[in-house]
Amino acid sequence: MNDADLLALASRLARAAAEAILTVRAAGFDVERKDDMSPVTAADRLAEGIILEGLRAATPDIPVVAEEECSAGIETAVAGRFWSVDPLDGTREFAAGRDEFTVNIGLVVDGRPYLGAVAIPVTGELFTGILGQGAWKEDAAGRRPIFARAVPEEGLTVMASRHYSADPRLDAFLEGRKVAKVIKIGSAVKFCRLAEGAADLYPRFGRTMEWDTAAPEAVLRAAGGHCTRFDGALLEYGKPGWENPPFVCQGSLEPARP
Repeated sequence: MNDADLLALASRLARAAAEAILTVRAAGFDVERKDDMSPVTAADRLAEGIILEGLRAATPDIPVVAEEECSAGIETAVAGRFWSVDPLDGTREFAAGRDEFTVNIGLVVDGRPYLGAVAIPVTGELFTGILGQGAWKEDAAGRRPIFARAVPEEGLTVMASRHYSADPRLDAFLEGRKVAKVIKIGSAVKFCRLAEGAADLYPRFGRTMEWDTAAPEAVLRAAGGHCTRFDGALLEYGKPGWENPPFVCQGSLEPARP
């Protein structure tokens, strides 16, 4: 399969998983706790089953690392290419009745996110991207290319994690910067808003896993944005334990156009 085929596969499965999640939401569900005390629901498991079945049938040569399998103790050996899947990113938001949750399907190549599909079930938005080839948004208005923006004259629109909103490191990080507003929400929606040019900065101090970031980082970087550790190094994927260091996402670093 070529890049376009792989992205189409990820997009189709992200949409299918999004529909399944909304079906579970409408029917009602219980919230359970995993060993690390993070929440999990029937929607997480149903969505992951749909994605795993589709990826393994269509690309049996590409390993899949998925959140719920890893939580269940299933170890997956990875090589040069592997899928990184979060079937329901933002389970806490989903369980609380909020709308800020996503389906993330990313392809990692040589330790970096290469392509990704991020579906936002409630809004019907689908964000996709291939590194070096472009990024796109699909919704009721159709499919169109998207681009990260340079910081506008009025200042930064900052995306921040709802669950780390009281972290004093956020205020310290923003000190001295011209900030227009701070939006506190959950999940990979934050990456998507940077990718489409609706926001400018997303610093992340709290814990994340590779499956949380692989797909949305691919979209953001394909749209001309940036995602690095605080020391400027790129995030690495395929690490033992799959845990990310703190990072910061930015829009375009090009000067704003007059």
